Formats: sequence, C-alpha cells, structure tokens
Amino acid sequence: MFPDLAPLMWCSFGTIAVLLQEILSIYPALSPPTLSASVSNRACSVLALLQSLASHPETRTLLLKAAITEYLYPLLNTTSNTKSFEYLRLTTLGVFGALVKADDTEVVNSLLNSDIIPLCLRIMETGTELSKTVATFIVQKIITDEDGLQYICATPERFFGIASVLAIMVAEQPPPSTRLLKHIVRCYLRLTDDSRARTALQTNLPEALRDGTFNNLLGDDAVAKRYLQQLLDNLAVPAHRAPPPSPGPAAVAEVTHPGSAPTAAGTPHPGPGPVTGGSGGGSSQAGPSRRRR
Repeated sequence: MFPDLAPLMWCSFGTIAVLLQEILSIYPALSPPTLSASVSNRACSVLALLQSLASHPETRTLLLKAAITEYLYPLLNTTSNTKSFEYLRLTTLGVFGALVKADDTEVVNSLLNSDIIPLCLRIMETGTELSKTVATFIVQKIITDEDGLQYICATPERFFGIASVLAIMVAEQPPPSTRLLKHIVRCYLRLTDDSRARTALQTNLPEALRDGTFNNLLGDDAVAKRYLQQLLDNLAVPAHRAPPPSPGPAAVAEVTHPGSAPTAAGTPHPGPGPVTGGSGGGSSQAGPSRRRR
C-alpha cells in the first residue's frame, strides 16, 4: 500500500531510534517472563515496521549494516509458551524471513555471523507449528545460498546440529503439516548438494522419509513429492568421500542451542532470557553474534 514507507522511515530523523527504544523497553519483561498482551502487541507493531525495512531493497542492507537485527535476538531467545511471547517470536521471525526471502548472498553472510541459525534450530525443535515453519524456512533459505551451505557443512558439529533437529521434527507426533514437511525435505535436499553431507545422510536420513509414511500427508502436492523423490534419488547415488565423524552430544547441543560466546569486543550479549536446551538439556544466556569460524 505504501511502497516507499521503508526508505521514508529510514531517512526520517529519529524514527529508527524510536523503534529501537520501543524494542529495548520490553527487555525487562522477557526474563522473568512478564510480557503482557498489550505490550506484546505494541512490540509486534514495531516489528512489522522493521519487517518492511527488511523487505525493501533500498533499506535491507542498511538495516543489517546498522546491526538493527542484533536487538532482535533476545526476542527469539525466550522459552515462555504464552500467546504474548509466541506472537512476539513469530513476528520477530518474520523480520528475518523477509531478509532471507531476497536470496541475497550479502544478507546470508551477515546472518552467518549471528545467532539466527542456533535460535531457529531451537524454535524448530520446541516451537509451535507456525513458528517452526517460519524458522525452518529461514534455515532453508540460508543453506540455499552457496556460502550458507558451505558454512553448515564445514564442520561435523554444524551439519549434525541441523540434521538432528530435522530428524526430530520428522519423528514428531502429530506429524508436521504439509507445508512444514516440504521445508524439511527441501533442507535435506539442499544438504545433499554437499558430498560429505550426502554420504552422512545415506545412513542418517529418517526412515519415515524413505518408507512412504508421508505419502498421504503430501497428498496432491506434486512439488513436495518431487522434492522428496529427488532427495531419495540423490541419496541412492554412491558418494566417493568419507562422511564427517559424528560429534558427541555436547557438540551437537552447542550448535543447536546458542550460548554466551563473546562479542568482538569480548563482552557477552546483554540480551535477557535463558535458553533451555531441547536435545542438549542445558541453559545459557542469549548469545551475541556468533562469528564465523
């Protein structure tokens, strides 16, 4: 409706500062979790404006270079299941979803230097159906980029961190929705583009994806069926490189759940709220941008 809203907001004096002030004002309500519905709705309105900045080609890169997304990670790093927190997490995921939707390598490289992947993995493991779907979409779009795939497959910890969460979602009861399952299959399919990941998945792909368990769920979705068949075809091709060694539980937990790694300046992220490990079982404070190794 207002195609120039994003650049107008960015260029208008004090607007971004006010939006950040609104975000910062809810930090005290994150831990302990005391966020009310009215405060959550107000924050979601601010996040909707930030999403417009993330969607617009003129302001997307500016948003990242100004490190505005750094202020949003504490909003994802919450564990309360109340509606006020779920709406907050979902709207925050929408900002990152808008960023990755552009298929911009510069955006992906910026996010690889952050906590978005471990935070998304935690939400994929413990969130609601809708938040899982958006978080899985974000991870899918990141690894669709060549730099994103190389980053994930660079170490066994990163690969198995994602593969283990995908397997958990496949095995869940009730089963995932058709839309979520399609994103899960596309993540697996993209991972097979790396030879070592493909070799590992030949023995680690959930049996439910091989034995027709989801045939009825996929129904008439020809695209999803094609993705699944292509995945199985890719895994049927012998790989010539040895798979990476499987990491221990602690290594997988480190990738799946963000910790309190230091920032470039050596100080921990001030974001509030604990991270309760799903498969890892640990807890930690909201981490800073996780730098690429």
